[in-house]
Amino acid sequence: MTQTTPEAPVRRQRAQVKVRTLRTDRWWLAPLVTFLGLSSFLVYGVWAIIDNSYFVDPYIAPFASPCLASSCPEGARLFGWAPFGDWYTLPPGLLILGLPGGFRLTCYYYRKSYYRSFWLSPPACAVQEPHGKYTGERRFPLILQNIHRYFFYAAILIGLVLAYDAVLALVHKPLGLGTWILVINAVLINMYTLSCHSCRHITAGRLNHFSRHPLRYRAWTFISKLNAKHQQLAWASMFSVMIADFYVRMVAKGIIAFPFA
Repeated sequence: MTQTTPEAPVRRQRAQVKVRTLRTDRWWLAPLVTFLGLSSFLVYGVWAIIDNSYFVDPYIAPFASPCLASSCPEGARLFGWAPFGDWYTLPPGLLILGLPGGFRLTCYYYRKSYYRSFWLSPPACAVQEPHGKYTGERRFPLILQNIHRYFFYAAILIGLVLAYDAVLALVHKPLGLGTWILVINAVLINMYTLSCHSCRHITAGRLNHFSRHPLRYRAWTFISKLNAKHQQLAWASMFSVMIADFYVRMVAKGIIAFPFA
């Protein structure tokens, strides 16, 4: 009786597609809009940092808060503190720029956004990227994205400071338009911060039994609902902080001046 050997499986090669993509829709529109939106935020941020018109009582521009240098107007200082003293002569916004900036830079959603829109890695689904190899976030500098959780702790503090600024404005000028702009911005900033994936994990991500931790489970449930809107909150808070900051600076410069400013 002769034995028959099974036939070797046929190896199928991947389709050799020589064009960049077979998509016929406007796949380039989303990365383009994202590129323009993020670029506008970066350009505005650079201008805001070097601009000195950031305070008009009781409003302080979010990009300059907390103001911790002696060069800050007395009313702009957080609890009257000036821990950096007279030796610091650079714009006060530079002192805290790295905290909210680092939080957004390492944010999971923003990573996807600028990887696709700035680095084209990849620009869209089913679209070939121009890079020859992929190493992920295992090498410098992208391995630094792993410190996102620590930027989250700093962002919590910044969010509380902005909420404090909004409450002060609400107490001293409840009918001011700038007051409600600052209030809305503080709400959006804190909602974006709490919707962070790291916050969701810290709240109850390592629990094996939700039933043993009912309070943490409730917090996790609430943050999970926010997390589902993380992308929308990222964009809403990005534009709200620009609008709030710009408005305060225009009032401080005297460009916006009316009874309810």
